[in-house]
Amino acid sequence: MKKYQDLLNWFSDKNSVLVSLSGGVDSALVAYAAFEKIGKNAVAVTADYKTLAEDELDSAKKITEEIGIRHILISYDELQNENFVRNDKNRCFYCRDELSEKLLVTSKKLGSDVIVDGTHVDDLGDYRPGIDALHKNGIKSPLVETNFTKQEIRKQTKTLGLTVYDRPSNSCLASRIPWGQRVTAEKLARVEMGELMIKQSIDVKQVRVRDLDGVAKIEVDLDKIPLLIDQQKIEEVSEKLQMIGFSSVIVDYDGYMPGKANI
Repeated sequence: MKKYQDLLNWFSDKNSVLVSLSGGVDSALVAYAAFEKIGKNAVAVTADYKTLAEDELDSAKKITEEIGIRHILISYDELQNENFVRNDKNRCFYCRDELSEKLLVTSKKLGSDVIVDGTHVDDLGDYRPGIDALHKNGIKSPLVETNFTKQEIRKQTKTLGLTVYDRPSNSCLASRIPWGQRVTAEKLARVEMGELMIKQSIDVKQVRVRDLDGVAKIEVDLDKIPLLIDQQKIEEVSEKLQMIGFSSVIVDYDGYMPGKANI
């Protein structure tokens, strides 16, 4: 694919690069290209900031093992950031602004020329204040500059042999909590556990459990909704979710859609 060659070329004049790596497919492609082009001078950094699901952290570790790139974990607690915990419409800005500060400190220690992330052109069509924060702090998005779409990213990572190519898109656990409702460790824990329980109970890869003041609203892909309509299954799921602290359970019959929480 010509775009992948363009991505490789993007790193041609870079002596050293720090890749902000989540557990997803987008930053995985960036990390792969950076490592292919400049080898050990490319370093991946993943932030464990307490709102990242354990599954995402595990995926990030697996990605770096497959690529062979050096991987650094940085850990801090976003729940100590009152701007973030307050959870207004700029929550993602405060999240990514704090992340940028941590990445800049790490980059300075490593002597990196540039910090890059996995933002791609499809991300630009949604309300993403987090992207504004990253760019404000000088983080670059080579997938945007080389015009990669999500579909093209998945196709290219599959060609490269990365097992993450079909991993469902994900976002931080705080995105399951509507604006205006404070983010707490308790809410994050039950959201993460609730999504894991649903994945174990029915055959779904993409699931969101929105915490609406203690009510669990379940979102899955439209074609998977029939699995939740089954009375026995929804009763089983409801019982499990109430055991971990949800007061009741509802199903969103419009199905999962990226960015729905922003509407």
